[in-house]
Amino acid sequence: MTTTHRRTLMMGSATLLTAALFSAPSWAQDSTLTTWDRIASTKTLRIAAVAGGAPNYHKDLATGAWSGIMIDLANNLATQLGAKLEIKQTTWGNAVLDLQTNKIDIFFGLNPTPQRQKVITFSLPLYNNAFSLIAKKDFNPTTWDELDKPEVTIAVDVGSSYDNLVTTMYTKAKILRFEKSADATLAVQTGRADVQPLVVTLAPGIIKKNPSIGHMVVPEPIMATSTNAGMRQEADPRWQNYVNAWITELRSTDAMNTIVMSNLDKLMDIKRSDIPAIVSF
Repeated sequence: MTTTHRRTLMMGSATLLTAALFSAPSWAQDSTLTTWDRIASTKTLRIAAVAGGAPNYHKDLATGAWSGIMIDLANNLATQLGAKLEIKQTTWGNAVLDLQTNKIDIFFGLNPTPQRQKVITFSLPLYNNAFSLIAKKDFNPTTWDELDKPEVTIAVDVGSSYDNLVTTMYTKAKILRFEKSADATLAVQTGRADVQPLVVTLAPGIIKKNPSIGHMVVPEPIMATSTNAGMRQEADPRWQNYVNAWITELRSTDAMNTIVMSNLDKLMDIKRSDIPAIVSF
């Protein structure tokens, strides 16, 4: 089967799914409705966004308008559904609770940690986000193994995917844990730490804003964390199935890479040339 035929079939499947969704009766809004039926009834897609979360989420303080990688994805999904997009503001810490309490239908940009998987459902990966390092200027590791030494100090924000990563990988390196990611960055800048792990969509922007912090390194082998969408746990699989079909279609083309890179450029002034060629989305 050719790529063109495969995409045509997938787009046709998505169209049929949408038609089935909105052929459902228009029930009055009811908290007992499944997500699938609630969207069919109200023709609205409810998401939450995090202010100051660029490049994933950005809120224009003058206009109140939202932009970012996850907003573009949400708009794309709403268009496919023929639904209006409704955005409420939340925090990274409250996003899971918003899903559990049925305040939103989906939240874009969550990593499926074991703790989160116990309480919400996750989509297929939207894209894979490579781990990189913000390293102090005189430190140039080329592999992940080089960090596991007593003389190496790694700064992370406590409980994050970066904390999980280095805790699992290293037994010899010293790990400094901070409440905020910005404090871990400051530890590198001031020389208290040698490196801070961050995904490659964040590290270049931080360094570009303040080159005195250090430089970015992408150690080999490439290691990545997936960026997914979270949904409320339900017995009815139709909403999760629809979202997964939509993601599969996006990833079968170059649409996902275009959405990620355009927002990195627009919101953080990160060009494709700022990211190592071995990294892709």
